[in-house]
Amino acid sequence: QLDSIPAEANMGLSCGNPTALANLRPGEVVVDLGCGGGLDVFLAAARVGPSGKAIGIDMTPEMIERARANAARGIDGKPIANVEFHLATIDRLPLPDRSVDCVISNCVINLAPDKPAVFREIARVLKPGGRVAVSDMILKKPLPPEIADDLTAYVGCISGAISAEEYRGGLLEAGFAEVAIVDTGADLNAYAQVENQGGCCSAPSLLPIESAPRGGCCGSAQPSSAGSSQVHTGLHRLIARYDINEYAASAKVFAVKPK
Repeated sequence: QLDSIPAEANMGLSCGNPTALANLRPGEVVVDLGCGGGLDVFLAAARVGPSGKAIGIDMTPEMIERARANAARGIDGKPIANVEFHLATIDRLPLPDRSVDCVISNCVINLAPDKPAVFREIARVLKPGGRVAVSDMILKKPLPPEIADDLTAYVGCISGAISAEEYRGGLLEAGFAEVAIVDTGADLNAYAQVENQGGCCSAPSLLPIESAPRGGCCGSAQPSSAGSSQVHTGLHRLIARYDINEYAASAKVFAVKPK
């Protein structure tokens, strides 16, 4: 599928493939929360076709600028027309009620400080019968303080995660049904063994705590080798003391809004 999207859109900011989980169909409207450079938006756009639309949401102006440039650049100089990008946080979506068939997200909701608000917004914009398909991190058990309070672990999409029970409860409370959460079995320790990889997402520059990402995917718009090295070093230090797989997992999350 990657040969059907602009190369610059693939920034490595992900922990799964929500477009595959979403079972998108021609003519549908799909929204990607925390779209980054637009990778999953462009994958979704190819699936919904010219009669559908793929919408990207990101809170970082540089990411939105990059995604729009990628759409304009397109494939072989042909712009991608059935996409749009909005600058917004994922708990306050600039979209009408009941206007979307499917919401996807790739390793982003774990970063949101108010996850119940995110779940309510997803429910609001979905049409009755609409669905949410998410790749995200979940916790298997409470994190040790050294991990829970570590900015590297937050940027690496670990310390902001919640348990599967909390995830399911939040979606049910927001009005969803048929909630399914499946552990993918990915080896989270392996990410920290790979240079320029920062956890569930490829690492961006390491941010100061006051500007840590709150709605986009794992950090700043401009990944840097220095930032990647910092996160790699930080995560390597953590896994030297802890088995991250004991505490967290990469998961597929699927739920349906009742008709």
